[in-house]
Amino acid sequence: MKRLALIMAGILFFMNVGSTIIYAEEKGIQLAENAKSAILIERDTGTVLYEKNIHEKLPPASMTKIMTMLLIMEAIDQGKLSLDEKVRTSEHAASMGGSQIFLEPGETMTVDELLHGIAIASANDASVALAERIAGSEEAFVKMMNDRAKELGLKNTKFQNATGLPAEDHYSTAYDMAMMAKELLKHEKITEYTGKYESYLRENSDKKFWLVNTNRLVKFYPGVDGLKTGYTSEAKYCLTATAAKDGMRVIAVVFGAPTTKERNAQISKMLDYAFSQFQTKSIYKKNEKVAQVKVSKGNKGKVSVVTGEPVSLLSKKGEKMNNIEQQMTFHKNLKAPIQKGEVIGKLVIKKDGKVLSESELVAGENIKLATWWQLFKRSFGMITKLNE
Repeated sequence: MKRLALIMAGILFFMNVGSTIIYAEEKGIQLAENAKSAILIERDTGTVLYEKNIHEKLPPASMTKIMTMLLIMEAIDQGKLSLDEKVRTSEHAASMGGSQIFLEPGETMTVDELLHGIAIASANDASVALAERIAGSEEAFVKMMNDRAKELGLKNTKFQNATGLPAEDHYSTAYDMAMMAKELLKHEKITEYTGKYESYLRENSDKKFWLVNTNRLVKFYPGVDGLKTGYTSEAKYCLTATAAKDGMRVIAVVFGAPTTKERNAQISKMLDYAFSQFQTKSIYKKNEKVAQVKVSKGNKGKVSVVTGEPVSLLSKKGEKMNNIEQQMTFHKNLKAPIQKGEVIGKLVIKKDGKVLSESELVAGENIKLATWWQLFKRSFGMITKLNE
């Protein structure tokens, strides 16, 4: 689709990184010696700070639930699901083994309660219950998972279930998992679940159930507030973690660590490296208004444009600042109706002609189709102005 470009060259500060990919190996730093694969990225820009075998296909175990939670959060945002809705447990959902909250067939829990079970206790039964509620069956939900992975441009991921329980031809990579986590973190409410160390279900009954986060770093590493652990005998110990400090959020992924202690140590080492060596400068917050664009046939003549996610610039600590430029491009000939949150443009941050980051620009409001009377008055007003 053709786009209308608006170049905004301004004096914004940026500490020169020199590349969108930064390797810890350049300084001889080894961060995940005992993992099969690993990656460390800065959340807002997606810059890779460290990598090891990041495209190797491996079983993700319960890190699969990052995609499951993404689809749940998207259903909530789209109004297809509400946190206080009660969901009935099917025989199939109740039959899940592994980590669970021991749902019984016919038992009902709210979406909020089930999401607590998934995010904190990695509950397989809760995952399937919500998968069935959203898609009608786990099989249909798995198709949604794989379709969403393709939409995100992830070429080395394939799901066979919503839980991560062992299954043939069920795999992902450190890179793909980091990109899924990056997308999930656009839903800021998710860390209210994944960041809790403990909670309770069935509190007003004789079956009160204590939830303890499988990600112990939530309690023991300052700033960690997610996202998802994983373990099977084949996958070994896996973790996709996220932490925020001094305005910078990073994502660290480890596949195939030999023990939980080693997994947590390697993630901690990557987080230490990120926060000691890099920093970000916030340019825009999420949902910050950046422009207005004309819309045809709408009940309003213009739509407000807002950022779809936080926009930041990444730098190595202590480096000098240089000027950068912003480039905003908008879809040409926008027509109503337009839904709030619909992608209508892109923001690109450049330095010396090189792209540092790209972010979606979205509609900040709903624009409905104009009535014939609104269109008539608008046309009449234009004719009046031409005759003045």
